[in-house]
Amino acid sequence: MRLPDYTYDNDCALQLDEKDDLHHFRNKFYFSGKDQIYLDGNSLGRLPLATQDLLHNNINAKWGNELINSWNQGWYELPETISRKIASIVGAGEDEIATCDSTSINLYKLAQAALNRQKGRTQIVSDELNFPTDLYVLQSIISRSGNNHKLVIAPSNDGDNQVRTEELSGLINENTAIVMLSHVTFKSAFMYDMQKINEIAHRNGAIVIWDLSHAAGAVPLQLSASDADLAVGCTYKYLNGGPGSPAFLYVNKKLQNELVPPIWGWFGEQQPFDFNPQYRPAHGIRKFMVGTPPILSLAAVEPGLNLILEAGINNLRVKSVSQTEYLIFLAKRFLLPLGFKFGSPLDPKARGSHVSLQHPESYRICRALIHPIDGHPAVIPDFRAPDNIRFGITPLYTTFSEIYRAVRRVEEIVKIRLYEKYSDKRNAVT
Repeated sequence: MRLPDYTYDNDCALQLDEKDDLHHFRNKFYFSGKDQIYLDGNSLGRLPLATQDLLHNNINAKWGNELINSWNQGWYELPETISRKIASIVGAGEDEIATCDSTSINLYKLAQAALNRQKGRTQIVSDELNFPTDLYVLQSIISRSGNNHKLVIAPSNDGDNQVRTEELSGLINENTAIVMLSHVTFKSAFMYDMQKINEIAHRNGAIVIWDLSHAAGAVPLQLSASDADLAVGCTYKYLNGGPGSPAFLYVNKKLQNELVPPIWGWFGEQQPFDFNPQYRPAHGIRKFMVGTPPILSLAAVEPGLNLILEAGINNLRVKSVSQTEYLIFLAKRFLLPLGFKFGSPLDPKARGSHVSLQHPESYRICRALIHPIDGHPAVIPDFRAPDNIRFGITPLYTTFSEIYRAVRRVEEIVKIRLYEKYSDKRNAVT
């Protein structure tokens, strides 16, 4: 893709916004009216306006008026409705996605089922860039196996920036049961070549599980075309489903009959309302569901999916690359001379939709950014230890002007040492 020629003045940002074909999607999200630059959509997406009306309808008309009858008026089929839309976004078949539970629980279900299939293989491969909860889930599985399995961690290249494919490939062998990775890593936004990793793992008989939490809705995915085995992902980041909204899992159709979920529940049964005391697993992807879906939070996922499908994931990716490149362009001029360095790959082909900047005072700089002062806007990124400020780019509603203002605000805070007025005592959520 050909990127525009950037300049260092605000006029450039304004011109980029004027030429943005996706700019109108910003009007489909809720804004509080505050002068606030939100660059944390990679952690919690903004509220789609349509979600407000949809939840109001589900609470008042359906729950309030129709009560239990609402299950026969769309609630029971809702997980499948949501799953079909997610499948379109992540490049999966409609019968390969189930929306249910949390990312961690879905990872446990898939990892344990995969390990049970891979009998005789004792090695699980991951990397040090993976999200900690994913590693915790793997560690818990290993501990309950009597430590008969071993977790092997691939080191990153240049701190927490990226992992060399050669380094990872060297750890995968005939003893590897599972390779479990985040497609886009949470700190640096390093992005793996999914198809290449799948091919390496399959040559050695290993099963790959992908965490798509920082990828789904931000980068084009081709799960089926790349012959991916298994995947999990959340819906509250780029999919804009709301805080703690239900997650999803993917199981390649060729594995659905081979894998046995470790948790059996009535929504994974052939006919839940037969109330048969003997479990009979449903056919296909539905057997990976467990309990009753949380209808209100599940319903809230759909409007964000509709916006992504309307905009087109490839169009969103083009804008995302342009905006992350623009942020990097500005950071090289205004922030690197002040002691910042990049914590993300500079090659857009190896980078998702956020940019990490590292600085010894990253936490206090974040605190200064979040608090508006002297007429300056609140700039909301997030902090990831030990020294990363993550700037999330969500093309549906992030503007070039916001990126310009945010970078210049960081520059000012560091130049006048405003961050020194803030404590380095960490909040519970950073």
